[in-house]
Amino acid sequence: MTTPDLPTLDLLGIGNAIVDVLARADDAFLAQHGMAKGSMTLITTEQAGAIYAAMGPGVEGSGGSAGNTCAVAAALGVRVGFLGKVADDTLGQVFGHDIRAAGVRFQTAPLVGGAPTARCLILVTPDGQRTMNTYLGACVTFGPDDVDEAEVASAAVTYMEGYLFDPPAAQAAFRKAARAAHAAGRRVAMTLSDPFCVGRHRAAFRDFVQNETDILFANEAELLSLYETENFEEALRQVQAEVMVAAVTRSELGSVVVAGDQRFAVAAVPTSVVDTTGAGDAYAAGFLAAMALGKALPECGRWGSVAAAEAISHFGARPQADLKALVAQA
Repeated sequence: MTTPDLPTLDLLGIGNAIVDVLARADDAFLAQHGMAKGSMTLITTEQAGAIYAAMGPGVEGSGGSAGNTCAVAAALGVRVGFLGKVADDTLGQVFGHDIRAAGVRFQTAPLVGGAPTARCLILVTPDGQRTMNTYLGACVTFGPDDVDEAEVASAAVTYMEGYLFDPPAAQAAFRKAARAAHAAGRRVAMTLSDPFCVGRHRAAFRDFVQNETDILFANEAELLSLYETENFEEALRQVQAEVMVAAVTRSELGSVVVAGDQRFAVAAVPTSVVDTTGAGDAYAAGFLAAMALGKALPECGRWGSVAAAEAISHFGARPQADLKALVAQA
């Protein structure tokens, strides 16, 4: 029988439960619709309808940043759960089926009689960049009551996505989850998600990073935005003083992992870039899966790089290759 003090999950993700719709587009389409290339923008119901109508043929699938991380981590063989809000509608059922089929425990009660399940309209340009337009729908109702403290206490690491800072009640949910995790002797991880998101909530992010976060994931632009500097070394110095571990991705330059006075440079895994959707999500998944299996930090970074390279080598964020086999290759 499992000792009560031992975690029954290696990773619990908390984030926006979203169904992704991916389609190819050119720069002219982005300009026509006033989109900032490579960013994530929150849109209204009306905007969602207009963009969806103008998009080319799309591929639909369950997504959301933390949801993607959970699916990739499960593919790497660790025990994973997810908390996020869908509606009691067709897309909500699709999301639930997909994430459970990926091997992720998902038990959050759906919203009944309110906004529909969230969807993200993702335009992928020929250079592989993704521009996201997100209608949050039922996601905005995720709040402290949806945080299952027993589920949080059961996970070695609770991982939260910065995108969830946009809905007002979600920040309270973040703090409740962090308190529950730390009270159980567990760790809290967070991804900054998007530089524009950091800009909208910088003070709240800074406070959460300093006081609640053990493991931080960010790309270079997000980290620079967090600390309001253009100097990467200065941003690294600041984050080293605030968290136990930080992993910062730098596209083709790979990533940098810092922990205390240790610093590791991790090379990117060469691949053909088809679609950058979910690259950061996959990196975090690989890193956290390796950490759950007791790997050293440089190896955690390598697993992250392998998972990210697989994610950007095809259309869509969920893995299409055998990730266990890929990370096993020296």
